[in-house]
Amino acid sequence: MSAVISKNVATSAADAAKIVPRAEFRVFGQDINEQVEAKMWDAGATLQKARKMPAETYFLSANTDDANVKVRDGLLDIKLKVGLTPEGYEIFQPSGKFQFPVKQADLAEIVAHLKVDMSLDRDSYTIDEFIGMARRHPDLVPVTVEKMRYGFTVAGIICEFARVWFNGAMVETACCESENYAGMRKVIETLGIAAMPNTNYLRAAKRVVGMLSNTEIPNGFPLDPDLP
Repeated sequence: MSAVISKNVATSAADAAKIVPRAEFRVFGQDINEQVEAKMWDAGATLQKARKMPAETYFLSANTDDANVKVRDGLLDIKLKVGLTPEGYEIFQPSGKFQFPVKQADLAEIVAHLKVDMSLDRDSYTIDEFIGMARRHPDLVPVTVEKMRYGFTVAGIICEFARVWFNGAMVETACCESENYAGMRKVIETLGIAAMPNTNYLRAAKRVVGMLSNTEIPNGFPLDPDLP
């Protein structure tokens, strides 16, 4: 899946700001993957490697959906929503990947993007310290996220379908991402997901763990009644 997933390395906020962000259209629900897999071959897809991702921790804020903050591969990773395309695709700008222990100044900026107040009186924080602080915070919910991802490209557009577990509850997802918005639109339609609501990871996780109701996501994805 080399065209979809690259190796995680520490990146300063300044260096991350130089990365050209891609727009993303993503859908969640049940019984998505079989349809997408069938249609991708008809579209002439080029298959990339499948990958079982190491468990990640996402930090959901009750106050914003614009800051995607997670621990991935031992790094504190942040992306910020910076806009929408005319088609409504979301654009998230990488904003740094920080090694633990994370310096107070870097963590303070990340917490500010989550729009929560948190007292930071140490020079740096370990991964366990930050997760513990987030668990105790009334406006933050850390969620364990596991992913089995299948990457492919269609006409140069990066795509995937995947199974995702939020705190052990599984939903399916599919997405397309690119700087080529017109090309994205064609592939989204080809894969048969254009009519589904564009839902990013933060809002999907909130839906599963009960921070959002189905009515708070337009045409929100249904949950499997057997989910825990």
